[in-house]
Amino acid sequence: MTTTALPLPAELPTTTATVVGNYPTYAAAQHAVDHLSDRGFPVQHVTIVGVDLRLVETVTGRLTVPRAALAGAGGGAWIGLLAGAMLALFTTAAWPAVVAVAVLGGAVWGAVMAAVAHAATRGRRDFASHRRLAAARYHLAVATDHADDANRLLTQHAEVMQYTWYPS
Repeated sequence: MTTTALPLPAELPTTTATVVGNYPTYAAAQHAVDHLSDRGFPVQHVTIVGVDLRLVETVTGRLTVPRAALAGAGGGAWIGLLAGAMLALFTTAAWPAVVAVAVLGGAVWGAVMAAVAHAATRGRRDFASHRRLAAARYHLAVATDHADDANRLLTQHAEVMQYTWYPS
């Protein structure tokens, strides 16, 4: 077990914590916390810490002005649908027409705004992508005064479940 000072959420004071396990995925660390919770462990003393963070950007395709406009039209249509539904609640006019005009107006507005925004980049970013943070591994840290109990429960869990657990 490794003892280190880890920041806890803002409403709790910073305390000394002990890393009681290392897991290859967030799901594995989450499963370990769930196991502790099922055994009555006070999980408010547990922190999952992502280690060796990296930004992963997955490129999904080429982005052109027409594709940007199409995506903007879709988003604008949804906003128009919401606005049209709200207007339809407070109007005596034919509500389907109100909603249809709002959806069409939102789609046109969204398409124009997205096309202009993409054209303004002047080709500096002609691709669409999704970004996410990823950690190489996840530490399970527990307040030091609860570390022995957590370690005992996690050791039992690893033996029973034949679960991948990397004690510190």
